[in-house]
Amino acid sequence: MLRPMSKTNSVLGGGGFHHVAINARDFDRSVRFYCDTLGFRPKISWGEPGKRAIMLDSGDGNYLEIFEAVNRGPVVEGGAILHMCFRTSDTRALTERIRAAGMKITMEPKDITIQTTDHGPGQVPICISFFQGPDGEIVELFQNTYT
Repeated sequence: MLRPMSKTNSVLGGGGFHHVAINARDFDRSVRFYCDTLGFRPKISWGEPGKRAIMLDSGDGNYLEIFEAVNRGPVVEGGAILHMCFRTSDTRALTERIRAAGMKITMEPKDITIQTTDHGPGQVPICISFFQGPDGEIVELFQNTYT
């Protein structure tokens, strides 16, 4: 008999994936593909031409974040993925736990307000940090109440 999966992670404080981020040389084409072909929905977007970004909801509160990267070089396998991100209820405390585990913190916890453009409620306050995982993977911690 299968047990129901828990929807919480006591270390992350709710937890789960928040988003995976990719670079896109053709931003509009990528957004159209993920929305029209895979059914993702825009949640928030920000930036100006040449530096746009968007979070697309895959349908269950997990997001694909797309960054416009018009000057990006040739595509190599796996080269579009920027980082993976976990949602947390306390970015600062979890960053300290990660530091204590010996991981390199590449961006200390930072409060940011995303000023949305086409999609979103206007201002979306977040708290993020970044670190390198055991094999050099880039991981973001993401705390907010909107996404």
